[in-house]
Amino acid sequence: MTRRILTAMFALAVLALSLPAQADETKVPATSDEGWIDLFNGKDLTGLKLHESATNNPKTKWEVVDGLLTGTGVASHIFSEKGDYTDFHYRVVAKISDKGNSGQYFRTKFEGGFPTGYEAQINATGGDVIKTGSLYPGGPLAKYHKEIATVLNKAPHAFDEFFTQEVIADGAHIIIKVNDKVTLDWTDPDNTFKSGHFAIQQHDPGSKVQVKKIQWKPLKK
Repeated sequence: MTRRILTAMFALAVLALSLPAQADETKVPATSDEGWIDLFNGKDLTGLKLHESATNNPKTKWEVVDGLLTGTGVASHIFSEKGDYTDFHYRVVAKISDKGNSGQYFRTKFEGGFPTGYEAQINATGGDVIKTGSLYPGGPLAKYHKEIATVLNKAPHAFDEFFTQEVIADGAHIIIKVNDKVTLDWTDPDNTFKSGHFAIQQHDPGSKVQVKKIQWKPLKK
């Protein structure tokens, strides 16, 4: 190898080191899959379902794009097939668009509209002041607003940034974590919702939620 070629290779290496690193928009927080059961296979909607009120609306849109479960269009929810989940550890790896709004539902009914059940909020910069990491104070939980809407105004992640949100539901005791940090540790005095489906929400037009993983595992007793 000639001195001229070596000099050129060295110059290219120096140039490469001097260039700014580009953000990896597909980077997902490290998670171990050991012991977890996948509800989304990364290829299609097998094992997930929509209520007929959503399938009958042509503006409902759930699809798999580049391995990501993607919800856009009008407000709707995509549910797990089974609806008898009681006590569990349940997590998603997801990202939400700027001004987007979504939710990670659990122990929820299979129904149209906004289904009855618990919702771990997903919202980075949307108009709702309740952000990711909160238990949404809707319906019968509204009276506990101050206790469960724990992440207000500022989300624990940026929009269009992957994050991991986990729910641990053990009877009336509910824990929510975002990127392994506890954002809620609360015991529901009414044990309001005891069992039901898992679901992911697409809140309204203009919002875009993308989910890399949906997983659960039973709690060890």
